[in-house]
Amino acid sequence: MGEASFVILSPTFVADMFPERMRGRVMGIFYLAIPVGSALGYLIGGVLGSKYGWRFPFYVGAAPGVLLAFMLLFIPEPPLGNFDDALHKAPERDSLKGLFRNPAFLTATLGMAMMTFALGGLQVWMPTFLHRVHSYSLRDASILFGASTIVCGLTASILGGWLSDRLLKRTKAAHYLVSAVSLGLGIPAMCLALFASGKLMIGGMFAAEFLLLLNTGPLNAAVINAVGPHVRAMALAVNIFIFHLLGDVPSAYLIGYMSDKYSLQLAFVGPVIAIALSSAILFYGMRYAPPVSAGSSSQPVGAH
Repeated sequence: MGEASFVILSPTFVADMFPERMRGRVMGIFYLAIPVGSALGYLIGGVLGSKYGWRFPFYVGAAPGVLLAFMLLFIPEPPLGNFDDALHKAPERDSLKGLFRNPAFLTATLGMAMMTFALGGLQVWMPTFLHRVHSYSLRDASILFGASTIVCGLTASILGGWLSDRLLKRTKAAHYLVSAVSLGLGIPAMCLALFASGKLMIGGMFAAEFLLLLNTGPLNAAVINAVGPHVRAMALAVNIFIFHLLGDVPSAYLIGYMSDKYSLQLAFVGPVIAIALSSAILFYGMRYAPPVSAGSSSQPVGAH
């Protein structure tokens, strides 16, 4: 229900409130909700569940949503396409028919799908990997990987968006470039996490997760900027469907299957290949990055 409503519609509202020159960092901040919300869920749920029973955290989790839904009744919706010029509203970028002939959108979406395959697999199996291969207790493994997710999620999301926005002044392909380079650098970091030991292994794990999450802002900004305002909600729906279908839905199962058949260490080669594919797709997608709007690099928020 959340993905069918909030996750699809809210980024379109954000895009209508900020010009292209700010969307990388804005999307990075917006998507901080995922690691921060997950961390708060574990912390608050663990405390309240142990004190008041397992049902109570569900009431607490539902209450903010009800309150925010009521508040939205009184918050005006930003004008559609507020910061989009005629370039965004061209038929090839602002129609459903053009969506599947839009290489900027398709390469960003497929790159995101391969990145999600790797990240989804890591989030499910990394604590088990630390337990089986490096003899951590499941509790310590979960704490270590959870700390990595929180720290990397908070820092990398903001840094990636800021960096790609800065580079947008130099090249229209900045969002694709930052994502492709960070994913490429993530390959040796992943290899360290899988095949090293001790502090080197921990450093590789933190570096790999940081570099994967660095493209949160840039990649989402690339998807938003690739399409016009009238089809953004549908484009995000298609984007989410594809990156789940090809990404985190099959990855956990395939890693588990490979682990049963061979070993968990060998099974993680799959995410490494997915990272390499994601980087290659995004490097290729750079040539299709849409031009930056003429006013985007100079006009402040509210200029329209």
